[in-house]
Amino acid sequence: MILMTANFVKILVHNPHARFNEGGRVSAGTESDIHLLNIGQQITALTAGVLNSNVNKDFLVAGTQTSILAYDVDQNADLFYKDVADGVNVAVVGRLGQIDCPIAVVGGNCSIQGFDYEGNDLFWTVTGDNVRAMALCDFTRDNEQELIVGSDDYDIRVFKKDELVSEMTETEAVTCLCPMFGSKFGYSLANGTVGVYDKTTRYWRIKSKNQVVSIFSYDLDGDGVVELITGWSNGKIDARNDRTGEVMFKDNFSSSIAGIVKADYRMDGLQELICCSVNGEVRGYLPAEQTSDSKAPATEKDLFRELSLKKQNLLTELKNYEKNMKAHKLPIGLEKSEIDGTPVGLIPANTQLLVTLDVSPGEANIQPHIVLHISTSNDTILRAVIIFAEGIFKGESHVVHPSPQNLSNKLDVRIFPQKDGVVDLHIKALVGYKSSVQFHTFEMTRQIPRFTLYMPAADDTPEPKSSVVFHITERINRVVMWINQNFLLQNEVEAEDDLNVKLLCLKENTPLFLKMEPNQNGKVTIKTDNMDLAGDVIQGLSSFLGIEDLQVTADFPDCLEYLRNVLEKVDEYHATSEKLTAEMADHSNLIRSLIVRAEDARIMGDMLNMKRGYMELNTVNRDLISQYKIRCNNHTELLSNLKIVNQTIQKAGRLRVGKSKTQVISACRAAIKSNNISSLFKIIKAGSS
Repeated sequence: MILMTANFVKILVHNPHARFNEGGRVSAGTESDIHLLNIGQQITALTAGVLNSNVNKDFLVAGTQTSILAYDVDQNADLFYKDVADGVNVAVVGRLGQIDCPIAVVGGNCSIQGFDYEGNDLFWTVTGDNVRAMALCDFTRDNEQELIVGSDDYDIRVFKKDELVSEMTETEAVTCLCPMFGSKFGYSLANGTVGVYDKTTRYWRIKSKNQVVSIFSYDLDGDGVVELITGWSNGKIDARNDRTGEVMFKDNFSSSIAGIVKADYRMDGLQELICCSVNGEVRGYLPAEQTSDSKAPATEKDLFRELSLKKQNLLTELKNYEKNMKAHKLPIGLEKSEIDGTPVGLIPANTQLLVTLDVSPGEANIQPHIVLHISTSNDTILRAVIIFAEGIFKGESHVVHPSPQNLSNKLDVRIFPQKDGVVDLHIKALVGYKSSVQFHTFEMTRQIPRFTLYMPAADDTPEPKSSVVFHITERINRVVMWINQNFLLQNEVEAEDDLNVKLLCLKENTPLFLKMEPNQNGKVTIKTDNMDLAGDVIQGLSSFLGIEDLQVTADFPDCLEYLRNVLEKVDEYHATSEKLTAEMADHSNLIRSLIVRAEDARIMGDMLNMKRGYMELNTVNRDLISQYKIRCNNHTELLSNLKIVNQTIQKAGRLRVGKSKTQVISACRAAIKSNNISSLFKIIKAGSS
């Protein structure tokens, strides 16, 4: 059986093996193998899986902007239907952690929920932005599945039940995730990147000008190891080796790929890889049959090609060294720029590439930025510099190629980080002389620390109103070491008795104060009006010090007042939505009666009353369309405000570590469900009500 969306409102069901029961959502009774399952709303997510462990069959899970439907396609009956206030962008079915039954996990507007086969809400947590992709994978290799979540804020987060255990930052919004073997999982980004992670280590990635539509894991070559199957927007489908990213197989459709699944569609006991395109073309693929020596020739051919390429590169390098040796043996005073008519590039053997980082507050029309100073240790010149870095440059690379009249041994490159985070700069510089034709390539990697656009603040800088206070049992020297390693400061911070660091965030022009008092049981105070920044500092410091559980006292009056206003708006939008729904129901009943009256008049030949009835019907229809537009706008505003609520809960969670973080998120949700605002604020401040 194959299920796919048709016009995003109906689900097309192709089932040549059985007939449907009457009376459900599926239009049964036709002789065709193709049936339509009418959802009645725009479908935003579609998946299938074993939702009831007592019944060995898949159930359909369809998500919309406001609800989730679990459907028994075989019986043509609903399993459950639940409203989801945050909407459904993606859905997966399976076992999560120690939950004793399979659940349908749905991700929406900064929130994630899990339902069992009866519709009971067994799982809930929040994340940093709209959820776009999810996968269940044994990330920690403890024989329990963790939830991997990709979102619009470029982050891949791993949840062990409702506890965040790992986080990786990518360069674009995460669009697809899929489990592979063990702790490996595939991912794709909105910029056409696709790759494979093993835990937090990225094995490989490639980037294309086309968009990734779907990814899936399947053993296509029959060697017992799954490949990453990728469906592209240009209709191409390819299978890549999970360790190297090498293309093992590819095929082309006439239109964009719509989805990839695997199933025993022919009911012969073999799982086929099934690919579907947007124009309805469906193709199935079986694994290649393996023999004892079927793979040996290909392996030998690849190895021969690799060794030949390596040999060619080594011969070219040896030839250049031999020419340089000839140049060194020439008598003093003779021209050494050419040997045998070929230019050579000679530079002193002790030439070094020097790289430093500096922070610039910016100017009138230039934002605050980092300055990368690149220079050589002698009179050689920098002909060109190539910098590779994720998430900083467009296309992840930047080339500086000075004009011939501006060549020197120094070069400055401005870097504009979009957000705080560790970034590796891979630098390649071409070094030589102005008359050189051949240049030496120097390679170096320099790491940008986590917090870059910060400078020491003046002594009279006003103190922030918001603060976070907690206690740690660590020496002050360890905290000082963390600050010096994670902040890009001109002068290192020093402290003996008490620590008191005043910094200015250049991006937002807001102060950040860090204070530690060892004599008061290791009291640490972080003062900033930015809750995100406070969370980043706490998470970074806790990771460095190895703190597994941390409870804090947080005071963010402006954030809480803003949250209070947002919650009031949410209540207003909920009330408006209920009112509009009731009015639309009344209009529907009125339309029904008007149609009956108008048709009665037509049958009786009363054209005047028929015309009057249809004119009234037209007026009511216009009102109904107008109300629908108002309802759509109201729903959009409601989702926008619910996103702010969920993000605030997530920020409050990031102020804590370990179990304290999980408890805060769960308690915040309980307070919102009971509409207890005062309790919610106490939880955000103190960690409990």
